[in-house]
Amino acid sequence: MSSEPILVKRVAPVARRQPHTLSCAFGTRWDDYYWLRDDAREQPEVLAYLAEENAYHDAYMARLSVSQGTLYKELVGRLKPDDSSVPVFDRGYWYYRKYLPGQEHPIYARRYASMDNVEEILLDGNERAKGHSFYELGHFEVSDDNRLLVFSEDTVGRREYTLRFRDLRLALDLPDCLSPVEDDMAWMADNQTVLYVAKHPQTLLGYRVCAHRLGTEPSLDRCVYEQDDDAYYTRVYRSRSRRYVFIASHSTLSSEYRFALADDSHLLFETVMPRSPNHEYHVEDRDEVFLILSNQEAPNFKLMQAPLATLSEPASWTTLLAHQADVLLTGMEVFSSCVVVSERTQATHRLRILADKDVLPRVLDGDHEVATTFFDDTPDYHTQRLRFTSSAPNQPTTTYEIDFFSGELTTLKVQAVLGGFDSSRYATARVWVPSRDGVKIPVTLLYAKSHERNGTAPLYQYAYGAYGLSSDPVFVSDCLSLVDRGFVYAIAHVRGGQELGRQWYDSGRLVNKQHSFDDFVDVTRWLIEQRYVDPHRIYASGGSAGGLLIAAVANQASMLYHGLVAHVPFVDVLTSMQDETIPLTTNEYDEWGDPAQAQAYAWIAAYSPLDNVSAKAYPAMLVTAGLWDSQVQYWEPAKWVAKLRAFKTNDEPLLMRMDLKAGHGGKSGRFERLDEVAREYAFLLDLAGIAVAAAP
Repeated sequence: MSSEPILVKRVAPVARRQPHTLSCAFGTRWDDYYWLRDDAREQPEVLAYLAEENAYHDAYMARLSVSQGTLYKELVGRLKPDDSSVPVFDRGYWYYRKYLPGQEHPIYARRYASMDNVEEILLDGNERAKGHSFYELGHFEVSDDNRLLVFSEDTVGRREYTLRFRDLRLALDLPDCLSPVEDDMAWMADNQTVLYVAKHPQTLLGYRVCAHRLGTEPSLDRCVYEQDDDAYYTRVYRSRSRRYVFIASHSTLSSEYRFALADDSHLLFETVMPRSPNHEYHVEDRDEVFLILSNQEAPNFKLMQAPLATLSEPASWTTLLAHQADVLLTGMEVFSSCVVVSERTQATHRLRILADKDVLPRVLDGDHEVATTFFDDTPDYHTQRLRFTSSAPNQPTTTYEIDFFSGELTTLKVQAVLGGFDSSRYATARVWVPSRDGVKIPVTLLYAKSHERNGTAPLYQYAYGAYGLSSDPVFVSDCLSLVDRGFVYAIAHVRGGQELGRQWYDSGRLVNKQHSFDDFVDVTRWLIEQRYVDPHRIYASGGSAGGLLIAAVANQASMLYHGLVAHVPFVDVLTSMQDETIPLTTNEYDEWGDPAQAQAYAWIAAYSPLDNVSAKAYPAMLVTAGLWDSQVQYWEPAKWVAKLRAFKTNDEPLLMRMDLKAGHGGKSGRFERLDEVAREYAFLLDLAGIAVAAAP
């Protein structure tokens, strides 16, 4: 174990129990810790309890302060202090982002025509963060005439953004201020009007698309669209050609797009296709056609071309890329000379350049067994060159540019990794693990090349497994601090993501949600059986819906794991999904089920972590949460930890760190974030009996 000094042990907090009845048509439950819910976040007793939990956490971690500090320096030491992005060209300017040594937030800048010209600062995140304990820049967009900037920022962590404006010619902030809003926006072609999405003050759903004209009173902003269905999210964006503005409405399983010409002062929006159950689509324009990715009679999506003149007549549409049973289409980038789609097959994400006129069809999938390839920022609609990135767990992210016509490939940047990093010291593998129902689960492994399959290595296993979001294996330098100390790092691509297509998602949601948990446990057991790892040093981590997975696993397979980390975990699923006043609830019935229905109530109740805590031994746990979290309300992890303390029958540590000044994403700064990683790793390395000295 660690050689650091053992400090005086602080007594674990004990939350008082106050029975609260939760009744519905399908039964009655009791929640002894319901009193910890305080929507205003100002009740003295609640805040005092959270402070007590933090003090207990801090007292325990004080013994590991040297380890945590060493790890933090190591994590920071891999980052290039003065790093910057590859400049991108857009409407006459080169845009880029840069960090200065020691600064937490990026600076956004541009140069006219050439990178040799004078630098113009658009936004300095460090200046804007002054006076705020939390700061996050959402998005920004420059007007068509390149003179005005609109940007969104959050200074609380609750994703209630404020829209602000700047005159770039004068480097002067304008008085216009819009809040609370979503973080996206779209300039109209008049260079004076911006479309934005106002948020509902209680549900925090973006529900009204409004038009603001600079210099006018926000209360007079015209509403051009109002979302009347709480199951839908709403966003607004300018098309890549800049000819149109789109209003997109999305639920879990359905989409609807509206469009208007960007120079239409009347803002007369037309519907591309009316929403219908289980039909998702995405739209971009190109010349006189719309390109539409649609899953109508195509579960993995197909790419259609719809002439604008006959948009309302689907019979006139043509298929550019047909549905494929083993390839999921995930997105597209449309250029004047080419169309590029992103796709996922066999747990690998790649890009495909479609044949068009003189453009050669190509697949861009990296040069590594488990490489992940993504679009990079290429805003110029008329360019003949595509930017993209590729990386793998042992290969830093590389930014490329490819010529659509010649196929010439140029390397623009290889991610700098300091601290003596050498990719040749690491190995990756993609293994396929049989689950208990016979389905093969893809798993990505990262380990030192010196690793031997002799059953002695500790395991760090991660998964998410929800919303169709895939856990793509990319390079993250943080995890090297575990791998360098002998860990096997595993990403379990469990059902609930879309690594193997749409059916992989469908088989891990609603009544099938238990598959996500079973897959995760079966992966762990297989890695033990195959002697990749030590059965006595098994650790796992997940956040948000992945935190739900970790919490469910804690209930269902507690003896398999020595330590678990749950970040902002969604653990009170049944209660939250019965409360439509909580942000996100109504949007997520298609993901978890509507517990107003008997079947959905039953299957949620069967796994909801808070409802299934029982009297038994639990692994050591570290739980993190944010007081201002708008995605998972702070009281969920708080109640879960309180109940675990009351029921657990062993003395393994149970820690909760409640960040009183942040939300779902934790701390916002470049280096502040690494302090949280160092805390998690120090906790796990101590459990694993590995002393934290300088990295091997």
